[in-house]
Amino acid sequence: MRALWPLCRGLRFLGTRGSVRREHRAGVCLAADEQQPSFGLLFDIDGVLVRGKTPIPAARKAFQKLVDSQGKFLMPVVFVTNAGNCLRQTKADQLSNILDVPISQDQVMMSHSPLRIFKQYHDKCVLVSGQGPVLDIAKYLGFSNPITVDSVRESYPFLDMVDHSRRPKILPSTAVDLPRIEAVILFGEPVRWETNLQIIIDVLLTGGYPANPHQPDNYPHVPLLACNMDLMWMSEARSPRFGHGIFMVCLENIYKKITGKELKYEVLMGKPSAVTYHYAEYLIRTKALEMQWNKPVQTLYAIGDNIMSDIYGANLYNRYLQEVNCRKGPKAMVQAGSGAQVAAVVADEEESAWDSELSCPSATWCKSVLVCTGIYNPHTEVPADPSVSVTETVFHGHRDFRIDPALVEPGYVVPDVNAAVDLIFQLELFTPTPGNRTA
Repeated sequence: MRALWPLCRGLRFLGTRGSVRREHRAGVCLAADEQQPSFGLLFDIDGVLVRGKTPIPAARKAFQKLVDSQGKFLMPVVFVTNAGNCLRQTKADQLSNILDVPISQDQVMMSHSPLRIFKQYHDKCVLVSGQGPVLDIAKYLGFSNPITVDSVRESYPFLDMVDHSRRPKILPSTAVDLPRIEAVILFGEPVRWETNLQIIIDVLLTGGYPANPHQPDNYPHVPLLACNMDLMWMSEARSPRFGHGIFMVCLENIYKKITGKELKYEVLMGKPSAVTYHYAEYLIRTKALEMQWNKPVQTLYAIGDNIMSDIYGANLYNRYLQEVNCRKGPKAMVQAGSGAQVAAVVADEEESAWDSELSCPSATWCKSVLVCTGIYNPHTEVPADPSVSVTETVFHGHRDFRIDPALVEPGYVVPDVNAAVDLIFQLELFTPTPGNRTA
């Protein structure tokens, strides 16, 4: 069992009942209609804006403060979700309906979005696991030859034997030739876990030929890329539900039980991976450019409900911003202090201008804001005493991320997303223009 750590100590609850701690930075003194804001906002979705399909009441209030009378955002806003079962446009349409403000797909970052920069896998035959339009998602991201677990099962029906009702009545007389599977991508939790676990293990233990005999000594296995490490997430149920992280725990332990070796990931994406925040910061810069801003976005505020995902990730990226000089390029995009072998490495020497821009962040700070409407919920009113602390005794992060108390301590804790927006406006001395919509 892993050591137990006190994770969140001395958290400060901020809102209407407490005074706001102001942070002064050079060049940030914003007047109502005088200067553009120098900050951008990163919003988690589940547990912050919605619970399952039910909108959180504070969400619409908050977003009415972020847009002008024409519905245009007053600062760059990006939605960073660990969900990966739909296309960006679908999620943008859902958010537009929930928040009553127009959201474009360019403002939405799914857990799988950073796969765009892993071009060394785009021409390979990759097995994709998850649910929803996984083939469409893979092709949208640039993969030219994806295949699904279901297609492998259809070619080799004798591989899927757990569900007696789905066992083949007659085994095929001739084998179907599938191309060698050169990599596996885990988009999100599948519907039939036993089928996906079996076939993924088959691929890993046969070097990409799942119908062949297992060769446990064939190590390292074919590359494995995973999105969304969330152990749990918050829907309408009163307790958190299993997330893709639970599926990954199953896969890791099955592989180790069979082989005695550790399952290895080529890359881990989604929060709290630093590459996810690097990509989100790129989207913030892109939105600022579209708004014709002539000053860089200096501070990112990441609003989330999950300490081991949103808070850990934002703090990890803040550490990266402090430690890594952007001139070192994309090969320096390593998770500082995470202990994970995760890097956004662009292998092609002839990088596109798009990749070059992604490699150099302009932000200098990434600050975490924890809300109490999702995974983290104190079940009490916000205390007036700012010394009240929150503790976690079980590490819910992924196996490859080490426990670091500094990374799981939020910069701020507020009741909900509306209070988070109010807090950020006060910290940044930002007053919305008179023409913006009111709550």
